[in-house]
Amino acid sequence: MKKKFMSAAIALAILATGSVAFAEEAGAAAAGDKGGIVLAALFIAAGVGMGLGALGPGIGQGNAVKGAVEGIARNPGASGKIMTTMLVGLAMIESLAIYALVIALILLFANPFM
Repeated sequence: MKKKFMSAAIALAILATGSVAFAEEAGAAAAGDKGGIVLAALFIAAGVGMGLGALGPGIGQGNAVKGAVEGIARNPGASGKIMTTMLVGLAMIESLAIYALVIALILLFANPFM
């Protein structure tokens, strides 16, 4: 157990410091002051935001499909209406993930804080 924990901790430390190191080089070249820290924070915020922005809609879509399949199993005659409503709902849920992607791309490429 201790060996697995240490391996995971070392991998996490390598991943965490690698992104900051690359962001520092880009930030130092672009702005002479603390721009690298802001750039690293933007990269981390974009990654975490996209991860959470995909997690919520993924769970929501799973629940929607589960409910639709259960409804069709109970009443096969209403499958047309259930499928139409489910597909519209899935499109609305997917738009939340697309909004998270747009915000992450704005943070990465438009750089409103630099």
